[in-house]
Amino acid sequence: MRLLDLIPAQFRIAAAGLLLVMSAADSDALAWTVQGWRYGQQLERQARLHADTLNELSQASAGLQRTEQDKRLALEQRLQNKDQTHHKELIDEQTKLARLRDRLATADLRLSVVLAATDATSSCSVPATTATGRVVHGSTRAELDPAHAQRIIGITDTGDQGLIALRACQAYAKEVSKPK
Repeated sequence: MRLLDLIPAQFRIAAAGLLLVMSAADSDALAWTVQGWRYGQQLERQARLHADTLNELSQASAGLQRTEQDKRLALEQRLQNKDQTHHKELIDEQTKLARLRDRLATADLRLSVVLAATDATSSCSVPATTATGRVVHGSTRAELDPAHAQRIIGITDTGDQGLIALRACQAYAKEVSKPK
């Protein structure tokens, strides 16, 4: 006996249709499953490529960041060296001026200025009489009061410090604006 003989005749067509529908649904489900596997593989490949691209971009970005950081550190080092040089110049200048002030205060050194010629008839720059202890011939000079000499030294000290600071600022601006 066959399986078809067990089904009553009025239901055989419905059973055959149901069998056809079930086989079609089975093939559709199988096709959907195979398509899902293929698309899953494609999505996985795309995700892997995307992750690799992002990794390359992040490595390139990190390399650029390291390069820029190295440049910045080198610039900071050069600026620090120049700052130390200018600071040393400033300290040396201040030490030199302090020694000069001490020499002026102890009367070891006296500042003098050239006086305008008051005698229009005398064209000789050698004085008629020589002062004891002096061998300098030339224009008549007058010694400055030590307090005035200290003020003059203070003014020149401020000017020297300003020039040293200006050189430091110019060196900084030149170093920072140097093309890369």
